[in-house]
Amino acid sequence: MAAALVTGATAGIGEAFARFLAAKGFDLVIVARDQERLTARAAELRSKFNIQVEILRADLFNPGDLQKVEDRLSNADAPIEVLINNAGFGIKDSFLTSNLEDEVRLLRVLAEVPMVLMHEVLPAMVARNSGTIINVSSVASFIAGGSYSAAKSWLTVMSEALHTELSKTNVHVTALCPGFTHTEFHQRGKMKMDGLPEFMWLDADDVVADAWKVSQAGGAISVPGGQYKTLTFLARYLPRPIVRKLGINVRKKQR
Repeated sequence: MAAALVTGATAGIGEAFARFLAAKGFDLVIVARDQERLTARAAELRSKFNIQVEILRADLFNPGDLQKVEDRLSNADAPIEVLINNAGFGIKDSFLTSNLEDEVRLLRVLAEVPMVLMHEVLPAMVARNSGTIINVSSVASFIAGGSYSAAKSWLTVMSEALHTELSKTNVHVTALCPGFTHTEFHQRGKMKMDGLPEFMWLDADDVVADAWKVSQAGGAISVPGGQYKTLTFLARYLPRPIVRKLGINVRKKQR
């Protein structure tokens, strides 16, 4: 049975991806930092979907832990058919006042780690002409909203580049660019989101379903929700001074 590896799999979009793929019959390798939550999620998935679930407890900022995930991706005896690069976090502080160690951690987890994992798994996918990679980016990748936005911009553009390079194969690479989604993300980042109207929030299950549909249809970018399709269209074609101002205003409202 085909297997899927999901990073950040115990909450939010990653957890939704794990359930979605399990329902489609994929065995899973779930990766996260919290051993207790990993164990609980694995038990739930095995019981509900009757699949195999491997656990990899890893802090992806740690080189040794990242190597464990690389080793699993390179295991030819149990190949990974689907890679979901979802692990990540945000920083609410301005770059002028933030902690540099936090900034380095963010850049590594949001950009370098997906690069490393894709580089590890893609040769096997290309060799068998089969595979799917979904990189969980953000609508923030289309604006200028601090380090998070910059890191996600890298991830979106890299996904587009690989999508183009692999266009004549059956290997799909897609950037998922959701807007504000009901997860633990903003609470963990201690971001103020009380003023955001309800119509701007997305459901994680809907986000995942849209991403999978787009990826399997050969799409390069998934932007779930009509409101965010409109916003990303404007971000692409409005003058950059306006887009930069929009990014700064969004950042200020989260502090």
